[in-house]
Amino acid sequence: MSKASRSGTFQVSYEAIVSPSVRQSEGSHARAFAEAQPFRHVVIDDFLESAFADELLREFPAFENGNYIGDDGRPGGKSTVDAMPQLGPAYRRLDEVIQTPEFLAYIGRITGIEGLLYDPFYLGGGTHENRNGQPLSAHIDFNYHPSERWHRRLNLIVYLNREWQADWGGLLELYRDPYADPQPSVRVTPLFNRCVIFETTESSWHGFDPIRLPADRPDLSRKSIALYFYTKDRPAEETAARHTTHYVNRQLPEHFSAGHTLTESDVATLRELISVRDSHMKNLYEENGRLLQAQDKGFAGHILYLMKRLYVRYRRRISASR
Repeated sequence: MSKASRSGTFQVSYEAIVSPSVRQSEGSHARAFAEAQPFRHVVIDDFLESAFADELLREFPAFENGNYIGDDGRPGGKSTVDAMPQLGPAYRRLDEVIQTPEFLAYIGRITGIEGLLYDPFYLGGGTHENRNGQPLSAHIDFNYHPSERWHRRLNLIVYLNREWQADWGGLLELYRDPYADPQPSVRVTPLFNRCVIFETTESSWHGFDPIRLPADRPDLSRKSIALYFYTKDRPAEETAARHTTHYVNRQLPEHFSAGHTLTESDVATLRELISVRDSHMKNLYEENGRLLQAQDKGFAGHILYLMKRLYVRYRRRISASR
């Protein structure tokens, strides 16, 4: 099957972008997904055709061209772009392929989830770039599409980092329960053309540890493409009331115990954790104050506040993973 695009005529079938070796291993990937802990997931190396992955990296947007403004209104260490089809021919091709019934059925066979739906708005998804020092706290994702009555079911992340070492941080971390156990069960290095697919549930806790790049490599950053998929229904026992992304702040490192002498690095860690918690509490107090003030202004003011709140949450704070 082929289709004309603004970049020419090309094959739209997922077979044109997913590498042959990956397609031939569909059964083993399905088994790995079904058996994985702490929740269903699979890690697939060399996921895309190598030339296509190269094109995606070449067209990856500059940090300053994305949304890099934090919750506090100031520039932050993360930049996202959700208008992927506008980034170039490779991203238009990716967009056209992932919405085809063939690609959705292929991902459905790996995950055992039928009736998958593509999100044309890439809400929370798209390209993600994180700079040195940036972490992503453990969290579960928002569980319904913001504008549709769709259940969020899967995250698919493709990493585009030609150079990455495990000791640089930024590793995808999967948790059983970060409240009960702050240590991740699985850690995945974000290597080039590595794909991670995981189920989105009320217990699919994930994040990544702070990025710690070498001092002589300030040019590096953590790059990925995040795709989210939905279904119109899901099993009743897995269904929960609508909620936004639920974060858990990082806990103290295990070596912080009685008798331990703090190092400069330890002090920096403490200051960072306290700063994050202070910022979180400040945001909650300010949000509560805005809600009370909106209530004082009557029903119309309350509706306006809620609309602004949804905009901020879905355009800046909701980011899934990766």
